[in-house]
Amino acid sequence: MAAAHPGGAGAKSKARYAGGMFRIAGWLLLLAAGAAGETHRVVAATYHHTFSRAHPVLLRVRPGDRVITKTVDSAGFDFQGVRRTKTHGNPLTGPFFIEGAEPGDALLVRIERIRLNRASGYSGYQVSAGALPPELAADKPRPDAVYAGYDYLRPWEIDLARQTVRLREPRSGRLALEFPAAPMLGCIGVAPEGDYAPRSGPAGYWGGNLDYRQIREGATVWLPVFHPGGLLFLGDGHALQGDGEAVGSGVETSLDVEFSVELKKGYRLITPRVETAEWIVSVGAQEKGEFRETLELATRDLLRWLVADYRIEPWAAHVLLGMQARYEVASLAGVTAAGLAKRLLPAR
Repeated sequence: MAAAHPGGAGAKSKARYAGGMFRIAGWLLLLAAGAAGETHRVVAATYHHTFSRAHPVLLRVRPGDRVITKTVDSAGFDFQGVRRTKTHGNPLTGPFFIEGAEPGDALLVRIERIRLNRASGYSGYQVSAGALPPELAADKPRPDAVYAGYDYLRPWEIDLARQTVRLREPRSGRLALEFPAAPMLGCIGVAPEGDYAPRSGPAGYWGGNLDYRQIREGATVWLPVFHPGGLLFLGDGHALQGDGEAVGSGVETSLDVEFSVELKKGYRLITPRVETAEWIVSVGAQEKGEFRETLELATRDLLRWLVADYRIEPWAAHVLLGMQARYEVASLAGVTAAGLAKRLLPAR
């Protein structure tokens, strides 16, 4: 057999093969870059007090994109102390339009990063425990201790370097009211169906003012979709909050927030969910809901999650919840949570 000439068909075939491989490698790199998503930075000029489809879209993103944004505090003051709203009441950043989201889908909102961005915050001053005898009543704060015109807020200092919060005034003679910060989002949700536009005070099937302290960095919040794009809102940052939000607030402050969103197509949710590295949690939230109602809602949804996603037999799911469920009071306004540790669950 005659040897192939260096400039003949064999060399050309090798060259074509090599060129093809380079092109394939380039396509793979482009696909990988697309899969990683884009990064978007946006700061709202207008904030909203309702979860409504009527608000103009703040930003359109694709699933997998990363959004870097800011929230204002519950009175509307930003990281520079400038008031960006006319009224108090959990102003919301958004809405964010998620490409491909359709009614009947679910948004999986991963909180990639939450950071404190100013040195001050504030809270309520007394627990919501009904009528109290005089010896248990809390002294009212000094008028204008936080903002002019507010006589029911306690001022807090936030140490950004040490990541701690400390009550500024008054000073206790028995306690050092200083704690590690644990920033979280009090409000996250979507525009409900039709023209219904709940305010950012209550919580319900759309999300809303859940005040669940586990909605923090690393958590994924599951929310239903009622309109094209999902129309996601978030806000009401807390530097710290206990279970139940007993004084009607956390340490309210502005935040830097980064998040990404994935879609679960055709996955109809009945109530919000939260997933962390170690737990799955169904959140019971109903507008004007009583604790018994929201506990039952959270329990039903957690059962559905176990049976549908983890393929656990219904009878076994009942036993598992009976022996291993963890129930939490997210908010004294009636929001509850039912959770299970992931270590107890089979692979999905």
